[in-house]
Amino acid sequence: MPEPLSAITLLYIGMEVAIAVMSVIGNVMVVWAVKINRSLRDTTFCFIVSLALADIAVGALVIPLAITISIGLQTHFYSCLLVACTVLVLTQSSILALLAIAVDRYLRVKIPTSYRRVVTPRRAGLAVVLCWTVAFIVGLTPMLGWNNLWRLQQNGSISPDLVITCQFENVISMDYMVYFNFFGWVLPPLLLMLVIYAEIFYMIHKHLNKKKVTTSHADPNKYYDKELNLAKSLALVLFLFAVSWLPLHILNCITLFCPHCRKPMFLIYIAILLTHGNSAVNPIIYAFRIKKFRTAFQKIWKQYLCCKDMPALETQPSERKEMPDAPPSPPPPKDSPDDDPPGPTFGQPPEQKPDREAPSVLEQNAV
Repeated sequence: MPEPLSAITLLYIGMEVAIAVMSVIGNVMVVWAVKINRSLRDTTFCFIVSLALADIAVGALVIPLAITISIGLQTHFYSCLLVACTVLVLTQSSILALLAIAVDRYLRVKIPTSYRRVVTPRRAGLAVVLCWTVAFIVGLTPMLGWNNLWRLQQNGSISPDLVITCQFENVISMDYMVYFNFFGWVLPPLLLMLVIYAEIFYMIHKHLNKKKVTTSHADPNKYYDKELNLAKSLALVLFLFAVSWLPLHILNCITLFCPHCRKPMFLIYIAILLTHGNSAVNPIIYAFRIKKFRTAFQKIWKQYLCCKDMPALETQPSERKEMPDAPPSPPPPKDSPDDDPPGPTFGQPPEQKPDREAPSVLEQNAV
């Protein structure tokens, strides 16, 4: 008979369930917002959708599996290993999506006039496919042999039929997690993104200061102001990702370099909750920091979730127009000088309204 769960484990499971619900609902809203709002169908938001899909999978798949693992389920070694590798794949896809977003924002600021010619929708789609392909290769590497099966067989910790207590550290090698995953595929992208965003902020401030001194034309300043605001929001997403994932990787380093050091169970639970909670915070950042997302979320709430009768009410005027019984209104009398605007006198050309100024390339590229 399995042992009763401790209070800290029950608290952990309850928090995991709450995070899973928030993550799925919030990130479904992100994908929905991009679908209904044409202004969000941009290369940057293409990468944001990729990030949201990974976060949906965390809430719908990874967290239920993590709860199952916390109960101490007895499973086959490779079944448990596949669960752990699923977490690694989704983590790596999130990191690479954040890197793609950073590179995209850098190109927008570095080459604003030729950005749309360089970053096409097809190339953005290929970048998303490449990110997921690399994530699967990195995350599924333990399935190819870099795991703890040999060590468990050597010390007799596994039965002959390969049934074990499914825990992450039982199946994943800490050599892989620290040297290959953390030092190879987590820390370098994070440092590279830090450099990219520092360069983005430097270029934006440089352009803004130069435009204030040299010209009074507002279009470039407006463009770079938008880029600055969006870059701040995406940099905040990156910062929270690093804060959420670094504690767990630090614990992995302690496990590898100090195997006899004691790690309190509540610290492990907190580190795991931080990693999963990161999947739920991104939609909140988008809602509070990016106006287009906030507007789309409000539209979804009003038209699809809260006030479903609004579209029907909006169609009533058009229905009244189609009624055949309403007689057409008589045309206004042509002889009334008070109703018609004064026209041009004979021999004078009609007055022409000035054409609207065409938007600049910077305005077209602004998100």
